[in-house]
Amino acid sequence: MRGERRREALVCGGAAGLAMGGYALAAGLRGQWAAGADAVAVPYHAHLWDLLHGQAAGDLLFDWNSGYGVPFLADFFAYLMNPFSWAAALLPRDRGELAVVLVTLATIGLGTALMARLLGRLHPGPRRLRALAAVGYGLCAWVLDVGGAAPMWLWGLVSLPLLGLVADWCLHERRWVAGSLCVAVAWAGNLYTAALATLIAGLLFAVRLFAARRPLRLRVRATGRAVTAVAAGVLLASPVLFVAVRAARGAQPESPVQPLGPSGVGGHLAQLLPATHGGPALPDVAIGLFGLLLVCGLPFNRRVRARERAVWCAALVLVVLVFVWTPTVLVWHGLAIPAGGPYRVAFVLSGLLVLAGWVSLAHRPDAVTLLGGAAVVAVIAAVAASRHSVRPATWVLLTVGGAVLLTALWILDRRHPDRRANALATWVIGAAVLGNAVWSGYAALGAAPSDGAPSAAVRAGHAAVREADDWPRGRSDPGPHAFTPNDPLLLNGQGGGYFSSYLPTVTALLLHDLGAGWTAGGRQTASVADLVGQALFGVHAHLADGPPPDGFTPGRAAAPPLVTVLPPDAHPDTTSVWSRQESLLGSQVYDAPLPVPAGGPAPTLHGTSGWSVPPGGEGTVLTAACTPGSTAYFHGVWYHGTVSGLGTGYRSDGEQPTTAVAVHRLGTVPADGVVRVTLRSDTVSQVPARPIGCLRAGALDTAVARLTATGATRVEAGGHSLAATLPAGSSGTALLSVSAAEGWTCAVDGGRYTAPTPVLGMIGVPLGPGASRVACVFRPPGLTEGLTVASATAAALVLVAGFAFLHRRRPAHTPRRERRRSAAGRPADGPDGHPGDGPDGRPADGPDGHPGGASGRA
Repeated sequence: MRGERRREALVCGGAAGLAMGGYALAAGLRGQWAAGADAVAVPYHAHLWDLLHGQAAGDLLFDWNSGYGVPFLADFFAYLMNPFSWAAALLPRDRGELAVVLVTLATIGLGTALMARLLGRLHPGPRRLRALAAVGYGLCAWVLDVGGAAPMWLWGLVSLPLLGLVADWCLHERRWVAGSLCVAVAWAGNLYTAALATLIAGLLFAVRLFAARRPLRLRVRATGRAVTAVAAGVLLASPVLFVAVRAARGAQPESPVQPLGPSGVGGHLAQLLPATHGGPALPDVAIGLFGLLLVCGLPFNRRVRARERAVWCAALVLVVLVFVWTPTVLVWHGLAIPAGGPYRVAFVLSGLLVLAGWVSLAHRPDAVTLLGGAAVVAVIAAVAASRHSVRPATWVLLTVGGAVLLTALWILDRRHPDRRANALATWVIGAAVLGNAVWSGYAALGAAPSDGAPSAAVRAGHAAVREADDWPRGRSDPGPHAFTPNDPLLLNGQGGGYFSSYLPTVTALLLHDLGAGWTAGGRQTASVADLVGQALFGVHAHLADGPPPDGFTPGRAAAPPLVTVLPPDAHPDTTSVWSRQESLLGSQVYDAPLPVPAGGPAPTLHGTSGWSVPPGGEGTVLTAACTPGSTAYFHGVWYHGTVSGLGTGYRSDGEQPTTAVAVHRLGTVPADGVVRVTLRSDTVSQVPARPIGCLRAGALDTAVARLTATGATRVEAGGHSLAATLPAGSSGTALLSVSAAEGWTCAVDGGRYTAPTPVLGMIGVPLGPGASRVACVFRPPGLTEGLTVASATAAALVLVAGFAFLHRRRPAHTPRRERRRSAAGRPADGPDGHPGDGPDGRPADGPDGHPGGASGRA
């Protein structure tokens, strides 16, 4: 038994090593890793480093760095629950990209190892070939194109075979408690990929349940174990599930995406071929030529029982249709195509293809099977030949690689008893599999240009932000300059930039209403770029766009504390971005007249909704009268075209509702007080009714001085709390420069904690007749309920485990019927009532997946 376990560990470890080595070799030859990691994965892992080293302003519950303060636990569950992510703490902070690469490699290795183990449980077969088949899963096209840049999604590569092993345990009525824990690990690691992996594992369970003849009572019993194990595991992951669901309910809706267009049969079939890339977004499901030949040959493999072949082929057809039929793709994603693409879980189809291919390989495909598989591959290649994604490398791999693999597989069948011939054929197949994977990885990693900022510039930005850090007396904002969408995480500052699927709607709208830009329909926000906006959020220092080599210029400005006091008679005005800023500032600092058309194609005013600006080469001219010497700003929001005025010109790429453009500084108002702005629109475009605001000279300084005098004299910030000491007898409304996301409760002078009163999206706390202290605490919605359910489930699992332990310690009781059979010299019945059979009608499987061993029970 110990020797068998050692051999199994060598198989799984060998598969993991080949997959990790192949990915690393492809990336090394290409000279870059998967594109996209620098935008999301690297900043999140940098923030995890700060959390683990005690250098972050927030904690797991709240993030003071991004969006000027946002809930973080749901994002932690979504982006950082891959267990290997915690290894980022062992590397220097500025090696975030290396940390992501190591997380990717470790996850690929674990997923490949588990798949190798699952293949052994599915059907016994040659160990070395099993490892090579698993490599096709670990280095499938989805990993090379998508998963390598997203460690959070890559955890699904582990979840699928892990849940497949849970299904195997349920079939053999073993390890129910361990299976529930494995389900919890999969679901806690990433909800989205785990949900789809659970569906495919359930399909695999059904395939195995009906591929062999079993008594009905065994099928019912195995199904009951599977359903209860999954339910217990999901309930054990309730904190993740409850927090994510509540956060999604209050999150900014995803921007609308164009529906799936017709891509044709050829486009989808091309995705099965090796080294294909480019073209329209389609499922990345290629598993290498080795696996493709085996899957295509499965219908022709007469050594696989007809019933088993039929069930496997039906399962594959069902999943393929789900991937290519628009209604089912929409159902997966709540009837809306996500911005990140509809095929983020294509690895589940790749895993099913590998499993089906192994069924054929384990039954030693003969010449008819190989010729049939080669013919199907040839048809696929012919249909997909005209697609843009099919490159010359694809044809090289199909012709040369196909001939080599077919020859080696034929030798394995014809010279089966010859160990030397088998060893040589296996080595040839191994070289072909690894070569295919490296070549495909090399092509995929070079398909998209690297989007990373220069490391030296990032280090300089981090140093500048930390040098100006004065938290919580004020914020050091890494924006409006941006290396990535998540610069506050990357540089450990306190800014408005953030990209998250769980960004609260109230946060996105607050920043949008105060003149900050957004993209991705509000799921990616940016820092405020104007002086009044920075004052409202207590920004003392910031990084503005600047010249090379770093690309930024540090700046400083006076700002009030994070907690200010609005007078009791304050009434918010929401007619324009300028009035909203003034309402939160508590002072009038802008001239914001209604502009007058003064030339070019005439715009149309739609009341408070704004102006429709027609296209035209000479441009539409708008004029506004402002105080001479004031600073003019333009806020086009959704405007698409060029803006020029007061010697400044810039391109505005607004698109409602996807992309909002921030307030932009034009220049100093001349002595005649006339601001003249020319708009050259590409198409009919919209601007607000009052797009021009002029900040009067000295007005902001006066307002900041008043807010500083009446605001907090001391601010204390915890990981998810904020408290302020106010001048004695303060009245009105305490205004915290944080969005009023669900989960905040506040108290005045040590009183009872209640939900705050939002003021234009910021946290407002009524002070009553007079107060000297205000304190607010954040707790993620759903966390308490999730912990309660998880605790109850954990207690139930402990009881089940204890009962099973005591049951195993009882002396074995042999039924009377078995004692009579033994006395008569007849073999004992198997668990299905047939002599010697395991639950699937074959001899009971041993721990290595080969027939004949003893199988334990839970």
